[in-house]
Amino acid sequence: MGYRTLFFALSFILFAYYIYIPMPEGIDDRWKLAVIDAAIKIASNLAELTEAMGLMKYEEFLRSIMNLQLINPISDENLTVIDVDFRDIPVRLYLPKRTSERQRPAVIYFHGGGFVIGSCKMSSYDFLNRWTAMKLDAVVVGVDHRLAPKYPFPIAFEDSISVVKFFLQSTVLAKYKVDPARICVSGDSSGGTLAAAVSLMLQSDPEIKNKLKAQALISPGLQLIDSFMPSHQLYQHGPLLTRAVAAKLISRFVSEGKMLYQAIMKNQHMPEESRPLFKFVNWSTFLPEKYKKNHIYTEPILGKLNVSNPNFMDSRVSPLLATDAQLQKLQLTYLLTCEHDILRDDGLIYVARLRKVGVQVTHDHLENGYHGALSFATAPFNLNLALKIRDKYTSWLKNNL
Repeated sequence: MGYRTLFFALSFILFAYYIYIPMPEGIDDRWKLAVIDAAIKIASNLAELTEAMGLMKYEEFLRSIMNLQLINPISDENLTVIDVDFRDIPVRLYLPKRTSERQRPAVIYFHGGGFVIGSCKMSSYDFLNRWTAMKLDAVVVGVDHRLAPKYPFPIAFEDSISVVKFFLQSTVLAKYKVDPARICVSGDSSGGTLAAAVSLMLQSDPEIKNKLKAQALISPGLQLIDSFMPSHQLYQHGPLLTRAVAAKLISRFVSEGKMLYQAIMKNQHMPEESRPLFKFVNWSTFLPEKYKKNHIYTEPILGKLNVSNPNFMDSRVSPLLATDAQLQKLQLTYLLTCEHDILRDDGLIYVARLRKVGVQVTHDHLENGYHGALSFATAPFNLNLALKIRDKYTSWLKNNL
């Protein structure tokens, strides 16, 4: 009983401490955000504590909390919602019931969570995908790729591209009455990484008959080689996604180990042979002036980590490492960035590089936005920002698919 009282007392003290951390002026859902941000920081601290005590791994603790959001597929008068497998990968399908005289568009959605946590079956993603299917009269596929560290890179990518290739088969498209010329891959955060990586791979694959028409990326992470971009420094403490949590999740995705996490935090995780790659992510070249502010570009310290990790130099992890010739082949693109987000600059650089090579890009930047709002779109949170992002995203899809 004493331990339980101590636990709640410590939790209350932590909550009181975190909720009074100042939020940026004008930020959306300020007080709701303060409560959620405090709860996330407490959860992360408790996850670290349980891991240090040998009770449960960091990611297992976080998953146990996020699993409370998992819901069963529920059909209604508008949609048939079912859980099936595409090549042994679980997916959730949203199929409009209304009779249509023509083939429907389709959206394949990859959830966020740093490749370590999350699921398309969480209530927030179910809400988004259900809304998308209804508003577009579209078939929507939510993908549940396997999670690290049990399934490290490149498993999440392989699961994702396997699902998309399966779905793009003419027989499968015909089964669900999907128009082969109106298919989009999309995702948020690490799901945006997967969508961008899948787009790059498939557009260059001569064996793929049915090509993607579009990609829609929401606050995507697009590079792992420079962890000291201006947005990483400005918003290292969040809100919602901190630099430390992002580094912890990514290190477990590419190669679990404390040394890698510490090296990422110091921006000393890249090997000497990666030097030529930094021209693709040099923020001093690609960032608009208003986002550079007083930051001065300095090259990362290379070769400090004893063990070289080639995964960081793979464009499936860092789509920004694709060459201009590869980017030039990409399809119609939608990209949404938020100002108060450590991943802000990844998106801004991608927009600049895509436009440079002639790819048609629609870019929405939310000055009062922050990372991860989509995970809090439903009750009891109902973040206005999540609904704003949802509406911008689905509006673009409706006009372009």
